[in-house]
Amino acid sequence: MNEHRFNQKPRFYNYPSAKEGPPIPYSTSEPSNPVFRGLPLAIGASLVSSLSFVQSLLWNNAGFGVLRSIKELEDYEARYDPTVIPIADSPAFSSTSYTSSSDAEKQALAQDVKGRYYSVTDFHNAYNSGKLTPTAVAESLLPLIRRDTTSPGVHSVAFLDSKIKLVLEAANASTRRYQDGKPLGVLDGVPVAVKDEVDLDGYKKCLGSLRDYTRKEGGTSWCIRQWENAGAVVLGTLNMHELGLDTTNNNPITGTPHNPHNEHYYTGGSSGGSAYAVSAGLIPIALGADGGGSIRIPSSYCGVYGLKTSHKRVSTQPTMDLAGTTGVVGPIAANMSDLEISYRVMGTPDPDESSSALFAPPRLLLHSDQRKVIGIYKDWFSRADTSVRTVCQKALDYYEHKLGYEIVDITIPFVPQGQTAHALTILAEISSGTPDVKGLTAANKVLLSIASKTPANDFLQAQQLRNLLMQHLAFLFKTHPGMIIVTPTTPNPGWHIVPGDLKYGVSDANMSVRSMEYVYMANFTGVPSLSIPIGYVDPVEGEGKIPVGLMGMAEWGAEEQLIVWGRDGERWLNEGLDGGRRRPGIWVDVFKGAADMKSEQ
Repeated sequence: MNEHRFNQKPRFYNYPSAKEGPPIPYSTSEPSNPVFRGLPLAIGASLVSSLSFVQSLLWNNAGFGVLRSIKELEDYEARYDPTVIPIADSPAFSSTSYTSSSDAEKQALAQDVKGRYYSVTDFHNAYNSGKLTPTAVAESLLPLIRRDTTSPGVHSVAFLDSKIKLVLEAANASTRRYQDGKPLGVLDGVPVAVKDEVDLDGYKKCLGSLRDYTRKEGGTSWCIRQWENAGAVVLGTLNMHELGLDTTNNNPITGTPHNPHNEHYYTGGSSGGSAYAVSAGLIPIALGADGGGSIRIPSSYCGVYGLKTSHKRVSTQPTMDLAGTTGVVGPIAANMSDLEISYRVMGTPDPDESSSALFAPPRLLLHSDQRKVIGIYKDWFSRADTSVRTVCQKALDYYEHKLGYEIVDITIPFVPQGQTAHALTILAEISSGTPDVKGLTAANKVLLSIASKTPANDFLQAQQLRNLLMQHLAFLFKTHPGMIIVTPTTPNPGWHIVPGDLKYGVSDANMSVRSMEYVYMANFTGVPSLSIPIGYVDPVEGEGKIPVGLMGMAEWGAEEQLIVWGRDGERWLNEGLDGGRRRPGIWVDVFKGAADMKSEQ
């Protein structure tokens, strides 16, 4: 057993100076960007992408020039890379310890928990007993997710491709290992899938677009190879918002998956296919990618768990990232136990990637001697809609009064301006790698054409503000060791689909900005962040209630602290929340389907 205790004083490489930022009161103005949808969006996109003066006009209207007025930035150097690495204080060890069945059993939820999803441990136990086989599970799922059939599977909109031969080869190999009594661990035979943003040998990579980003050399991204090495069966690639450039997963090219809890709502994005597949019960684990909340927003909207890892901790080599200073990959999972296992395996340091190689392997954390602290910036927290605040406050009360957390008031300067700086940065990065917008969806033609007008001085000022925010967070973490900064995941309870938007897409920068109001901070500063489901609110249309997520941000490299916090939040969902967890109406009973398939074999 490899056990880590929080009371060991951490050491870091590239840690920011712990410097309190200027005492700037929270102040913001609501964005007033024009909203384009339907046929006018398609026509307007052609005009915007071809008229330079219109691009400049829209760039200024978006408020990107606001950083020029922040005099305090003169005291800060630009910081381009938010990577901060905890220095290992113990020898490296094999990730096989993460997939030990005995350890997984200790963390698994009780079988009688309401709204319970099948876990990795459930699959492992069913395979060990002979009740199910990995082959039967794969064969039962493929008809539900395939697009390449006369009648596409009922859940195929969440998937882009499944290579039947590759899937069944992996499933059959896993079945033989169980039959021989030699499974690789609890992940062996477990069905997983990956967002169409990483490399997967044998698959085309298109980032949800009509373009082909597949590497000529082939190969599979390091993080996915770790799952495969542990025996996981990759069912295929998952749908996403084109180029990951918005938070709905509205995709007129590949199709738009609807929220499993309510078909009148989006899944959220850009990892919408990943969140859908987990929320619908198809798989317990999926890979997501997150440059501006793209793991956490769909996890919140779909009522599942999503981890944005510390910057550069999880290697995607040989995949090239279009947003190198903001984007990371991480797991989306049905429960905390599965999220923990999947993260620890994929987080195995990559010796061939310079930053990942320096991180210590993820640790198994069973005990903490450190006090549990939640930091709340009230002026920021209160920006959420009333329905979201109400649900989140009930969970916070449980953390404080039932679980013994200390809640402290904190402040963070330039939060709205920081969001602008993050948006400016990620859009400039993606725009520089996508100079030609031909063939993209209309909404992305508009977005990237505007982003191409970012002046170098404004980009540099954004990096100065990044440094200011990182130094202030370092100050907070030094002042309150072990603190988790908590906000709602999104200020809005889901994103309702406007009829007609699915054909051409929609460009609603105001709602996009609103949905990213909390999530951006972790991407811009590089800290890890976790979204957990903590309740539900009434929809504006349809019958299914809309999930609400609570989000925590921890110190660089402190995923273990977030996992403890997430497990405590899972207690609220299963023990404290009136009515408990809700599975969506379209939830798939994979075990029943696989049992039926096995009986026919």
